[in-house]
Amino acid sequence: MISRQASDVNMLSSITALAAKEEFDIAHFNKVRDHCSYIELNDEQLREIMQRLEQSFAEGLQNEETAVVKMLPSFIRATSVGKESGEFLALDLGGSNFRVLLITLHGDGKKGEMRHVTYAVPQELQQGTGEHLFDHVADCLHNFMVAERLSCNKTLPLGFTFSFPCQQRGLASASLVAWTKGFSASGVVGKDVVQLLTDACRRKNIAVNVVALVNDTVGTMLACSFFDPDCSIGLIVGTGSNACYMERLQNITKLNGLVSVNDGLPEEMCINCELGAFGDDGKIDKYRTVHDRTLDANSINPRKQTFEKMISGMYLGELVRLVLVELAGAGLLFSGSAVSSSAIGKQGSFSTRILSEVERYVLESEKPLHKIGLLLSDNGIASPSSTDCAVVAYVCSMISSRSSNLCAVAMATILQRIKRKRVAIGVDGKPIQSSPDIQGLVV
Repeated sequence: MISRQASDVNMLSSITALAAKEEFDIAHFNKVRDHCSYIELNDEQLREIMQRLEQSFAEGLQNEETAVVKMLPSFIRATSVGKESGEFLALDLGGSNFRVLLITLHGDGKKGEMRHVTYAVPQELQQGTGEHLFDHVADCLHNFMVAERLSCNKTLPLGFTFSFPCQQRGLASASLVAWTKGFSASGVVGKDVVQLLTDACRRKNIAVNVVALVNDTVGTMLACSFFDPDCSIGLIVGTGSNACYMERLQNITKLNGLVSVNDGLPEEMCINCELGAFGDDGKIDKYRTVHDRTLDANSINPRKQTFEKMISGMYLGELVRLVLVELAGAGLLFSGSAVSSSAIGKQGSFSTRILSEVERYVLESEKPLHKIGLLLSDNGIASPSSTDCAVVAYVCSMISSRSSNLCAVAMATILQRIKRKRVAIGVDGKPIQSSPDIQGLVV
């Protein structure tokens, strides 16, 4: 795990170097830094969080009913060996977009082919009825198969990536534990989502054979292992956040003999951590700021997904916005002007996309403060000064750095558990792909 000090030097040096080129008030900038110091996490605090996460992991491996970090068995007993071959359909549902894929594997570690189409999942479907949601999934699958000239009567093996916490009873049987990431479709919690998908496909006269249901983190780990056999951890930092890893069967005490250690398979199983719920029991309350609490209180699921709300792409932009509003109220930003009636005063008005663009400007542009000013103006903030732009860049970097340090805590905790000489980590998610700060600290 890269230390907080290293991350500060990395981005701060880039921002402070701009003082000579684009002239902003460095004394005022440092005053803002001092004011915001309560948001940052030092190395001692990160180690404490790591210890509490390890405790939550142990609780989840013993009894998921009473644990907040569920540590859900996936029934995946081995990673890829690179020899898999054939033609497969895949569905990927886990956020505001939904993908249908046709994948052809040739075995022997050769690169396969993949064709896919991305479909939107409108909010009215995310928060409507489960039947309407799965009918939409089936409609998308049907349209894709027609476009690819696949017969709806020909049964292809289908893998279903369903990126929500599920209680699995086997590779292709799993009931939804709870919705996350803004979803709340009725009639799904407690139901077998594979059966719901199968029923929807039957209503559309599509023959499917769902051979496996996996979480997106599990899918990421398995996809990476096709090219690197040492991949035994998956990490997602996207709309939501989660991790998975290969755990020794003897440590998964809640299985209670459900899986035999004498079946010829490796004596381990992939565990879907459901990491985003870490802290729902108050374990990390002392590290949450007033902005974390405000964001949580205004969310559709207060006191749920505590860790996720500190690190995932769905929330980072809003955290930046809340800090900027506080700084303006304290007279440290935008000349202390009121922001309640401006664009930045509205919940959700500062997206994570803006955060990523600000960071990229600082690291890649010749005149980043000018570009940041144009970006802020385009988003309803009139005539920001160069100092304002430098402060916004710092706040974006600070929130990203905290997110990446917390992701690194999760990875360090898992690495400490599995104790392997070499480990590859499969990583996915837009924030990790688009944020230079998160890339540098986690990958």
